[in-house]
Formats: sequence, C-alpha cells, structure tokens
Amino acid sequence: MPDKSGFCSLGTSVDATLAAIDSADVVIAQINKFVPRTLGDSQIHTNRIDYFVPFDEPLQEVSWGEPSDEHKRIGSHVASLVEDGATLQMGIGSIPNAVLAALGNHKNLGIHTEMFSDGIIPLVEKGIITGKYKKLNQGKIVSTFLCGSQKLYDFVDDNPLVSMMRVDYVNDTSIIRQNPKVTAINSAIEIDITGQVCADSIGYNMYSGVGGQMDFIRGAALSEGGKPIIALSATSKGLTKIVSHLKEGAGVVTTRANVHYVVTEFGIANLFGKNLVERAKELIKVAHPDHQEALAKSAYERFKHHNYLSF
Repeated sequence: MPDKSGFCSLGTSVDATLAAIDSADVVIAQINKFVPRTLGDSQIHTNRIDYFVPFDEPLQEVSWGEPSDEHKRIGSHVASLVEDGATLQMGIGSIPNAVLAALGNHKNLGIHTEMFSDGIIPLVEKGIITGKYKKLNQGKIVSTFLCGSQKLYDFVDDNPLVSMMRVDYVNDTSIIRQNPKVTAINSAIEIDITGQVCADSIGYNMYSGVGGQMDFIRGAALSEGGKPIIALSATSKGLTKIVSHLKEGAGVVTTRANVHYVVTEFGIANLFGKNLVERAKELIKVAHPDHQEALAKSAYERFKHHNYLSF
C-alpha cells in the first residue's frame, strides 16, 4: 500500500521488476496489503504507476523443513571455511539452511546475496550477522529478492537493516568483490573431475536458470580473502554427482578456473591452483565411497597420456 508520502514498495522482489518498470510504457500494479514494505531500491512512488489493481492475498510461504543428517554434515564442513567478518552469499534450500545453522559461534558476518530466506533470522537475533566489516552497505543485509515463511516477511517489513536492491547492482562482480572475505556458497547438479560445474541442466533438459552463481563465484574469487564454494550432496538417487564427464548437452555454468572449494558430506576438496590430476584426486576424495573406484579408473584413463602427471 502507498505510505503517507505516496511510496509503494515492491516488497520481496526488486530483482528485474525495477528494470521492467523503468522500461515499460504502462505500469500496472497489484496493491496487496500482505506484501511487506521493504526499503532500498524497492520504493516506488505512485506517480510512476499508471493503474492500480487492489487485490489482497497472502504471499506464498516456502519451507524446507529440518535439514537431513547428510545436509548437516555439508553445513558443518562449509561453516569451517567461513571466517569471522566474512560477507556471505547463499541461496535457499536445505544445504544453505544447514550452513547458516552451523554458524552459531561466528562473529560479525555480513550479507550481500542475490536472495535469502528464514535461516538468517536467528543469526541476526543472536548478533552474529552485523555487517560490521562490509565496505559497501555497511551494517545492511543486501539482497534483490527473498522467499520464505511469514516470519521472514514480518522480519523484513519496514526493517531498515534490510536493503532490497536492484539485481544489476547486487550481482555486479565489481560491487561484490569490494566487500571483504566474500564467501559465496552455491550448489550444482553435477561437477566433473576437473571442476566444471553444471547447475542449470540435466543433459539437454533445462532444470533451472543460471542465476547469480557466476557473478558471486567470480566476485568471491576476486574479493580479498574471498572463498568461492560449491556445496552439494555426493549422490542423488544413488547416482554420483561428481562425475568423470558431464552429461552430453549439460551446460557449464561455472568454469573450472573459478572454483576453489567443493564440499560434500564427505569433506572439502580444495581445487585452487591445482592441475587437472590433482583436482581429480581432490574431488574423488569427497565423492561417495561407492563411486570412488570407478571415478579413479576413469580419471586414470583420461590422464594417463600426460607424461608429466601420474594418477
């Protein structure tokens, strides 16, 4: 709803909506009392809106439940990489929630992320997320969209701690890298033994959009003390997600050159500065034990002709 100064709020989704408003010849806005009033770039004056459609409906709530033991182990491994004073980017889902739940002993964390969910609320309440050491938007939780429960929508409503910004700012690598110790935590559908990350397709079949993974992985790599992390379960329905070769038609979202850490429930693989054989060895160590032998054989066949390397 418009406030006393005539400003509406885009609420939970600034992302590309603001660009659409800037580009549109006609702007039609649904006015919904259930949309939280967020601050930042989300403020839109009524003089920018041509038509108002009043219709109140509660926002969809999303919950991922309690993380599994597997995801808790992943969360614990990722949390061990997060330093005090780091600026975090992560998505939503069981693994990000497990990571956040494992950060209870950290100090002065910041948030600059494409999106977030309920998992940050306890860390704010405990004084763990402060944004004290961020160089840009110090003290602010910066995001471009969010999704979660009604508790999250109540948390962001008229909360000056949260700054909802346009996506071309939030996801700008030159902006991301300016914050210290940017720790970007993203996931993958599969990753090959050289470190190529597929995150948007299963073979030729598109599964999701690219999203901000490339922006934040690269931004973290360029940040002083930054850590780009890919976190994923080692298997899905019994099939390994660490593979010798990506499926035919699979898209590479994040190149091997930009991946530093890969985390599964079986540990942490550090790929930074390593050659292809060393990368394969690191990744096989964090693959499911049932698949390690087959991956090792495949890696040997792939790399045995490199006379300066041995597997």
